[in-house]
Parts: sequence; structure tokens; C-alpha cells
Amino acid sequence: MPSILGISPLDRDSTVCLLRDGQVVAAIAEERLSRQKMHRGFPYLALAELFRRCKLKAEDIDVVAYGFLPPEKENELKQKAYDEFFKTFGDKPVDDIFARFRALPKTRGKEFNIPGLEESSLQMRKVWYKGWYKLAYRLASKSDFVGTMAQRIMYWYWLKLSAGTHQKYYGQLVEGLQKYGLLDKLQTIEHHHAHACNAYYTSGFDEAIIFTLDGYGSGLGGSVSIGRGGKVERVHDLKYPMSMGEFYASATSSLGYYPWKHAGKVLGLAAHDSPDFLYDAVSSLVEAKDGDVYCRLPHNVFFARHLAVTYPKPTVAAAYQKVLERVACDCLEYYQKKYGITNLVGSGGVFANVKANQRMLEVPGIENIFVHPDMGDGGCCVGAALAIEARDRGLQPYNIDHVYWGPEYSEEDMATALREAGLEFQRHDQVETKIALLLHEGNIVARFNGPMEYGPRALGNRSILYHAKDPDVNLWLNQQLRRTEYMPFAPATLYEEAEKCYKGLKGGEHAAEFMTITFDCTDFMMQNCPAAVHVDGTARPQLVRKETNASFYSIIKEYQKLTGVPSIINTSFNMHEEPIVCRPEDAIRAFQQGNLHYLAMGPFLVKGKLAKT
Repeated sequence: MPSILGISPLDRDSTVCLLRDGQVVAAIAEERLSRQKMHRGFPYLALAELFRRCKLKAEDIDVVAYGFLPPEKENELKQKAYDEFFKTFGDKPVDDIFARFRALPKTRGKEFNIPGLEESSLQMRKVWYKGWYKLAYRLASKSDFVGTMAQRIMYWYWLKLSAGTHQKYYGQLVEGLQKYGLLDKLQTIEHHHAHACNAYYTSGFDEAIIFTLDGYGSGLGGSVSIGRGGKVERVHDLKYPMSMGEFYASATSSLGYYPWKHAGKVLGLAAHDSPDFLYDAVSSLVEAKDGDVYCRLPHNVFFARHLAVTYPKPTVAAAYQKVLERVACDCLEYYQKKYGITNLVGSGGVFANVKANQRMLEVPGIENIFVHPDMGDGGCCVGAALAIEARDRGLQPYNIDHVYWGPEYSEEDMATALREAGLEFQRHDQVETKIALLLHEGNIVARFNGPMEYGPRALGNRSILYHAKDPDVNLWLNQQLRRTEYMPFAPATLYEEAEKCYKGLKGGEHAAEFMTITFDCTDFMMQNCPAAVHVDGTARPQLVRKETNASFYSIIKEYQKLTGVPSIINTSFNMHEEPIVCRPEDAIRAFQQGNLHYLAMGPFLVKGKLAKT
């Protein structure tokens, strides 16, 4: 049985997976074991755990697949992209981007009343003696000599910096594989092909448009391929720096957030204002035309900086979000009309934007969407491994019904951890029924059960659960967990009851099993589960089937029997800026630090000090 070890890029969210006979049997992110969010570097802990769990030796591995090319090739592609961009665009005048900005009112004059956020925190302010920043941002964001020079300098700086980054992490990859005796089995895969393969081969669609969008990978900011009959054919490269990932990242960093970690905060803020106020100005930066993406001054972040210090964060976020949706949809619509294919599969960091995914499902001609559950670079371990399998032995797309591919712990492991922590606990044969009752009584239950999920979403096994009737829980629980979030918590809903809760589901049901898309909520959902509905009337559900997680399904089903409501809150089990819990010890620590009502660990229940019953 062929075994392929997949390793994601080491510069962000380092993850490993094992593929056997074309099927993913295990996948673990290094961050879950190291407890360092978005862990960078060789995944020593995850690889050791994978070898232990799967009883592997080096000779059992046929190929090691890595989702980036060697640094010399990556640097060659970067330099080529740099040269082509400035040859085509660098010396040509572009529309005066700033002209649209000059026509705008100088202030927004609006209060937002976002729970948990002071109005003063919604404005990027500079102390008086740094006021010159505004003038610098204004000058550098114009499409004239200063702006184009800023663009050229920043692109050159990125080129040099990223070259060193690729060299550094590839060196760590080589060193780590040497220690395991696996270096001679290493094969590299072009980055966006890895994204394309994880989206297509796990979708179950024989035929699909494969759309990848991220910040950067192997000279590209994205790609369009056609999947048909188990083959992936690239039909268009979205050449770097024409990158929707970096476009959105410029807004994220300008609003004071970490670009590749906190883009969800920008999405959450965007719903609190109309995108139209700044839309014309921001849309001047990027457009889709004839299936390609064109960015003006793509490495010049100063326009976003200027908007951020001039207008409130939600105002800027709303405009960037609408432009992202419009460009992605326009590009997709071109290829849908060209090829007539009705299925869309997506991967790459931009596909973490669940609202944009909803808009792409709404593109005329698109009937179904699937987004790979780990759409970011962490998922490239799976994509690279699938690419090797498809190339060497052939592979047909298959429908993954779950991603519970991480570590699992025995009852003995859990009981030992609880005893060592000095916690009293009770064992329940029907713990799901008990959890449902506790939720009905207004308790928050942290749940640790079964194998850990792969990807960024908690899907019931490492989750914090609560009823969705009280919207005030968002503020209270986020404070307990020391989070600064603006999105409501996501709902977990019985699969067969989905149409009662959400509109426009058709074609997005499978994607929703992994929390990768939003839907508009029905009146029933808004009335009965307000804590799970965002201010724009949408929610990001997990649709739960009995066949994929019988225990989690049973909790929601029992809760429905008590309340008539087939949805509960499901948010990730972690403290702020920590990874989702992995081991029993992690769960116990987060439970205690968060002062949560109950911890449900396997069949065991632990009552917290603040429990209501």
C-alpha cells in the first residue's frame, strides 16, 4: 500500500499528513502540539506523533511531498514575476487612484455600537507629533512619481526578504528530513497545484472549475484549472503580484491586525458599515478583466494606510470586502461562461473568507461549491501528497465526509489527566443527553472528544458549546476567553434541519459540513438563535450528519427534543491567540483559565465553579 508523507510550507501553519492508497488517514498541525499559533518551522512534534500513531518507520514512506518548489526555483519565479510586472505596468501611467478619494467626505460621522469594542478603538489614530504620517501616506499612495517609486521599492524589498525566507525554511526542511532518513524521498510540488489538488480530489466532483487564490505561491497569486476525470489541467495563471490575498492583507495590516492571522476580523467588521462609502476609491485599485486580475500599485500599501487613518475601521473593511467579492466573482463568472462547468472547488487563503465563498456560489451558472477544509497553506501537505498520488498512480476525486484526522486519546488518558489536575469528575454512559440538558439550562460546555479536527475549524470534537438564544453570550464568552472577535459564534445544525435555518443552501451543503461558507438566515434562525446570526443576517454553519459524528449529532438532537431548536453554538476550544486544544492537558488548562461552566471530556463531566446547575 503506497504511503506518501505530505508536509506543508514551513513558513506558516506547518502541518503533516499521511496518505495511504490515495486516502488521507492522518493529519496534524504542529501548532496543536507546540501550542504556538500558526507554528513556523519543521514540524518535529507533529511528525513524531504521526509516526507514533500510525506505527511508521522511515522505510514505510515512499515519497515525501512538499508544497513549495526548491528556493532557487521559487526565487527564479519571483524575479520573473517582478521583471514582467515592471515591463508591462511599471513605467506606464495609471489612473489617478487618489482622484476618487479627493471627492469623498473627509469624515464618516457614524457610530457603530459594536459590542465589546469602544468607538475610539475603531479609528486608527496617530499621536499629534506623528501627524506627518497622514501626509506621507497621501503622497505615497498617488499614482505619480512618489507612488510608483514606493511601489518599486517595496516590491524590491519583498523580493529580497522572501528569497531569504524560502532559503531559511527549505534548509529547515532538509535538516529535519535528514534526521528522519527521508531526504532522498523528497519531491516538491508547485504551490498552487498543491492547492488545486487538495480542493479537487477531496471534493467528490468529477468535473469542476478549480479556483485558487492566496497571497503568493510559486510566482502566482492564484490559478484557474479544470478538473475532469481525475486530471487537473491548468488553464490560467494569475501572475504575482496580481494577488487578491495581498490586496486584502494590505487592508488587514493597515487596520492594525496581523495579515495572515486576523483577516477574519476585517470580515467581521465589514458587516457593520455600507461598502458603498469607499467602494469607488478602493475599486480603483483592482479589477477583473477577461478572466484575469489587474492590480494597480499592488505592493504599495500606503493607499490602504491613508484610508485607515482617515476613516473608521468598519468603513474601510466594508469596501475592501465588497471589492474582494466582486473581483473573485467576476473572474469566476468568466471561466464559468467559457467552460460551462457548474461545479466550483476552491483553496488558498482567500477561500477562508466565508462571505466571498457565499457570493461565488451565487455566481450565475455555479450550482455547487466545495472549499477544502484547510484552505490555507497548512492544507498544502494534503494537496502535495494528492498531487503525487494522482501523477504516479492516478486518482479519482472522492467525497471526504469528515476531517477528524488528528490525535485521539483513550478514556484512561483523559481520566489520568483529570486526576493529575486535581479535578473531580463523573462518568456518564449517555453523556450526550446530559450535555444537551446542561446547554438547555444555560451552561457553557467545553467538549473534548474523539480525534482532533484537521484545519482551522473546530467541528465538534474540540469545541465550546452553548445555546444560541442569548446574543449577549458573544461578549461574555469572548471576554472569558480573552478574545477580541466581532463575528458571532458559528452554529452547529442538524443536517436534515438546515433548510429550516438557512436560505440559499442548495449546492453549498457539503462545504457547510466544514464551516467554509455563510448563508442568509431564515426568520426561524434569527428568532431562535440570535447569538449565531451576524449583523448582516448571515451565519457560518456546520451542518452535522449522524454518519460523520454520531456523538456530536446526538447532543444537538437531544437539545432539539428539549427546545425544538436544531442548532447550538459551536466555537473553537481555545484561549485567545492559542491554537485549538489538542491533548487532555490543553483542554483542562483552557477550561480552568476560561472559568467555563462544564468540561465534557469523553464520557467524563467536570463541573466548574460558575456552573448554573
